Amino acid sequence: MSKLSVNYMGISLKNPVIVGSSNLVNNSDMLRKLQDAGAAAIVYKSLFEEQIQLESIQFQDEMELYNERNAEMISLFPGMEHAGPEEHLSKLREAKALLDIPLIASLNCVFNETWVEYAKLIEKTGVDGLELNFFSVPRDFDTEAKSIEDEQVAVVEEVCKSISIPVSVKLSPFYTNPLQLIARMSKAGAKAFVLFNRMFEPDINLDSLQHSTPFNLSNEGDYRLALRYAGVLYNNIPSSVCASSGIYSGNDAAKMILAGASAVQVVSAIYKHKPDLIGNIISDLESFMDKNNFENLDSFRGLLSKSKVKDPYVYKRAQYIDLLLHSDQIFKKYPAV
Repeated sequence: MSKLSVNYMGISLKNPVIVGSSNLVNNSDMLRKLQDAGAAAIVYKSLFEEQIQLESIQFQDEMELYNERNAEMISLFPGMEHAGPEEHLSKLREAKALLDIPLIASLNCVFNETWVEYAKLIEKTGVDGLELNFFSVPRDFDTEAKSIEDEQVAVVEEVCKSISIPVSVKLSPFYTNPLQLIARMSKAGAKAFVLFNRMFEPDINLDSLQHSTPFNLSNEGDYRLALRYAGVLYNNIPSSVCASSGIYSGNDAAKMILAGASAVQVVSAIYKHKPDLIGNIISDLESFMDKNNFENLDSFRGLLSKSKVKDPYVYKRAQYIDLLLHSDQIFKKYPAV
C-alpha cells in the first residue's frame, strides 16, 4: 500500500489529490492529462437540472417557431423532444471508459423528485461515486433557514437510499451552523463532505453600467475557512472531509490533512498552473512526510485538529482577541508610513 493512499467516501485512492468539478474535465484529452499528472480521482462537470430545463424550453421554442404557417401543417417537427440529461450521461459513460482512476459524478437539481431520478440514471453510467452540489441563494424574505436545511437533508437521505454508490455533499459555508447541518447529512447517509463550494457572484462594470459575471477562481491562502471546519469536524462525524478552495501546493494539502481532512480538491490552481501542478503537489506532500518521518497519511491526519490540540482557542472565534492583543506584530511586518 502506498504511503499516500487514502479511503475517501468509501473509495480507495492512490493519493489525496482530487480534481474538482469544472469545465476542465469536459474534454477527453484533458482527462488523460489530469490522470497522467497524478490525479487520484476526478469529479466530472456537474449535471445542472436548471440548465436542462432552460435548454428544453429553448428547444421547444425553436421547434414551434414555424408551426401552423401552412393551413395543412400543425407541426413541422412532430414527436421531437429534448433529450434531457442523456447527453451528459453519455459523456459520463465515455469518461468512465477512458479513465483508470475513479470518476465521481456531480449533480445539482431544482426539484426533490429530480435529485433521485437523476441520481439513479447517473449510477447506471458506472461512475464510482456521486457528489451532490448544494447551494441556496436567498431570493425572498419569507423562507425560513430551517426549511431549506430540512429539504436538503431529506434529499441526501432519499438519494442515499435510492442508489448503491457512495454519496458526498458539496456545501457552501453560508449556513447559520454548518456543523449541525453536516452532522445531520452524515447521519442521513452522506459518506463525505466537500468544503466549500465557490459560487459565482455578480459584479458591476462601471464602463458599461451593466452587471458582469467574472470568473471566481480561488487564490492562494483561501483554504483557511475549510481548514477551520476540517479541524472541528475531525473525530466528530464518521464521514470523510475533502478540503476545497485555495489548494495550490503540497504544503496546503499537508495542512488540511493535519487539520483532519482525508483529501483535497483542486480546480483554480490547475486553471492557472496547468495539470502538471498536480505532480508538484504530490511530490511536495511526500517531501513533507519524509521530513517529519510520517509513514502514511493516517499517521498525521487530525494531528492538529480541535480534538487533539491543547489550546482551546485555536478553533474558536475568540482568537480574534489574541490578534488584537498582538496587533503590534502587524506593524512589524507592515510598517506604518
